[in-house]
Amino acid sequence: MMKDIFEKSNKIVIKIGSSTITSSDGSIDRNFIDNLAKQVKALVEQGKRVVLVSSGARIAGVSTIGKWSRKEDINYKQALCAIGQVELMDSYRKIFNEYDIHIAQILLTREDFESEARTLNIRNTLFTLLDEGVLPIINENDTVCVEEIKIGDNDVLAAKATALWSGDLLILLSDIEGIYDKNPMSNDDAKLIEVVNNPEELEKNISIGEKSSFGTGGIATKIKAAKIVNKYGTSLIVAKGKEEDIILKLSEGKGKGTLFQAK
Repeated sequence: MMKDIFEKSNKIVIKIGSSTITSSDGSIDRNFIDNLAKQVKALVEQGKRVVLVSSGARIAGVSTIGKWSRKEDINYKQALCAIGQVELMDSYRKIFNEYDIHIAQILLTREDFESEARTLNIRNTLFTLLDEGVLPIINENDTVCVEEIKIGDNDVLAAKATALWSGDLLILLSDIEGIYDKNPMSNDDAKLIEVVNNPEELEKNISIGEKSSFGTGGIATKIKAAKIVNKYGTSLIVAKGKEEDIILKLSEGKGKGTLFQAK
């Protein structure tokens, strides 16, 4: 089923979670980015168009400057994002350049999705970059975001960006293999849910668990993202980002994950 969806999908958005983009010590995982670049290159060579949505700026900021990790003041959080965004994008630029892929950064807030003029500008920029063979990398503009204009979570940002771009498929790379019927970290009998046809029904019946213990982004936000894109006829896949070649495995019908299948 996943193989068929990949074959039909020409416009693919890949969202990378914070735990996927970083190593255990909090530094940027360049081996992961290298493997991601290899997979994106393979998709592009198949004629696919790819957009990335990347988390990790704040964690990269902590790793880069080596302090403020316990600061909860919004000014420090935004300062860390400003520092980390440079480090993050520089890592993407250097590694993707080795695969002859140029990258571009797009920073967005909730207000950008609420303005017709801004959404048109975003779409035009995306299409121009992709037409010229440049890979767009989207993140929330954390340095200017306060609660009033914050999107809130990059799963939701990825879903909104996918809908705006009229994407065919959204892939959420997380720290879990997919959605389970219960928390797999505390329940040995937890079973992977391979296909979801009704995210609303799943939301009612699943044990969501705590955000920190059940996937960094939280299961609730992944279901919310699925509800956003499914109504536009776009499918969504949740998979474990750290598994080598996971995107290519999914495209061949060999990888594990949860498919939220659009009707």
